[in-house]
Amino acid sequence: MTPPQRQRHAPGESPPPEPAQAKEGELPNPERLYVVAGADGNRADLDLVTLIVARVEDPPPSATPEQAALLRLCAAPLSVAELSAYLSLPFSVVTVLLTEMLTAELVQERAPIARQALPDRSLLEAVMHGLQRL
Repeated sequence: MTPPQRQRHAPGESPPPEPAQAKEGELPNPERLYVVAGADGNRADLDLVTLIVARVEDPPPSATPEQAALLRLCAAPLSVAELSAYLSLPFSVVTVLLTEMLTAELVQERAPIARQALPDRSLLEAVMHGLQRL
């Protein structure tokens, strides 16, 4: 197998086309993610189903655009997975952003609502009797 050959351009020719921008559904440029997340490797212990809710209504002036978007989305509790999907950012980047916001007390984390293993028997009986009366 032969390696691909480099194409040379004459001085009067136009430069090669610029690389294509990330299309919808593709991940953004990795350098951009590094800039968004920063070099700090500290992360809060967040799970995909951890609920995040904003503690403040308006983002502070020092907030990045991504943090401001997170605050707007977190007016009602949302899981970290939902936030990651809405912002089209990887989970790891959202976790770093949320860690910064948790330390600044801009957002609050909540444990996900756990379902009971078995439904309450009295509730099921009440529903059953109500359906029988119909």
